[in-house]
Amino acid sequence: MKEFALIFRHPNATGKVSPEQMQQWMKIQNDWVGSIAAQNKFVSGTGLLFDDAKVVHHKGVVTNGPFGDIKETLGGFIVVKAENAEEAAEIAKGAAVLAGDGNTVEVREILRTR
Repeated sequence: MKEFALIFRHPNATGKVSPEQMQQWMKIQNDWVGSIAAQNKFVSGTGLLFDDAKVVHHKGVVTNGPFGDIKETLGGFIVVKAENAEEAAEIAKGAAVLAGDGNTVEVREILRTR
C-alpha cells in the first residue's frame, strides 16, 4: 500500500468557533481517526498550532508567524495507507474539517525514498 498525507485546510476561524463547537469537531475527528486505525490504515498525524511558529524565507530570513490574520490556515494532517489516491480521497471525506464551509482536505501521495 502507498501512503498519503491528508492535509486539512480552512479559512482562519480564530474567534469564530465556540469552544463547544471545537469540542464537537474534535470528537468527530477523533472518532474518524479511530475508524481509520481500526482498518489498520492510520500511520500518523497531528494538529498544527500557531504558538511559537516561525517562517523561514529565502536566504535564511526567519520571521514570526504564520499569523491568525492570514486567509487560509493548515489545521493539521494525517498520514493514511491506501491503494491509490481515489481510496485516500474516500477516506478523507470523513474528516471533521469538512463540516466547515470553505474547508478542504488535500490528498497527496508521500514520496518513498528507499
